[in-house]
Amino acid sequence: MWNRFKTWFYQMSSPPHFFEKIKGWIKWSGFIGLTLLVVGIVWGLGIAPADYQQGNSFRIIYIHVPAAGAAMSAYIMLAIWGLIYLVWKIKMVDIFTQALIPFGAVLCAIALLTGGLWGIPTWGIAFVADARILSTALLLFLFIGLFLIRSQVQPLERAQKISSIVAIVGVVNIPVIKYSVEWVATLHQGATFTLTEKPKMPPEMYLPLLCTVLGVYFLMFAWTMIQARWICLQRDSGKRWVNQWLEAQSKEKSS
Repeated sequence: MWNRFKTWFYQMSSPPHFFEKIKGWIKWSGFIGLTLLVVGIVWGLGIAPADYQQGNSFRIIYIHVPAAGAAMSAYIMLAIWGLIYLVWKIKMVDIFTQALIPFGAVLCAIALLTGGLWGIPTWGIAFVADARILSTALLLFLFIGLFLIRSQVQPLERAQKISSIVAIVGVVNIPVIKYSVEWVATLHQGATFTLTEKPKMPPEMYLPLLCTVLGVYFLMFAWTMIQARWICLQRDSGKRWVNQWLEAQSKEKSS
C-alpha cells in the first residue's frame, strides 16, 4: 500500500503526468462541488427554518462559514506546501501554491464581507475591533502579500523562497482566528459544529451548512487543479515537459 502511494506521489509530482491524469479529478470534483453548493444554498436560504433569536439574518451563515473555514484551510495548505518546497524543491508543490493563493484570498474577502453584513442586524454595526475580525483581516493581507510576491518578485526562485517563508510564518495566525472566541472577550459565537461534538443546530439547519462547506472544498480543489494545469503550460519548463509527454502519447497511439 505504501509503495503504491509513493509511486502515485512521484508520478503526480511530474508536471506531464499531473497535466493528463488530473483531468478526471477536476471534472468530478467540480461537478460534486457545484451540486453540493447549489443544494446547500437553496436549502439554507429558502427552506431551512429561521433562527429563534436572529431570524432570517442567520442565513448568511451558509455563505460566511464555508468561506471562512475554506480560507483558513487554504492558508494551512500554503504553509505545508511552502515547507515541502523549501525542503525538497518539488516543482508541482510550488505550482499548487501559486494556483491556490488567489482562491484563498477571494474566500477570505467573502468571509469578511459576509461577516460584516451579518453583524449589522446582529450587533448593530458591520465591523468592530474584534479579535476574530482583526485576525481574519490579517489573513486577507497575508493572502494579498503572497499574491504580490508571486506576481512581482523576480526571479521566480526568489519569489518561491520568500512566499514559502511568509506562508510558514503567517500560519501562526490561524490558531488565533480559530480560538480567539475562547481566549478573549468577543461578540462572535463559538463553532457551529465540530468533528468531535454534537452540532448545536437541528439537522434541518446544519445539513445544508454541511453541504455548502463540502461544496466549497470540492470547488477549491477543482479550481486549484485547473489553475495548476494552466501554470504548467505558462512556465517554460512546464511547456517543454507537457509537449514532450503529449508527443510521446501521440506516437504511442499512432503505433
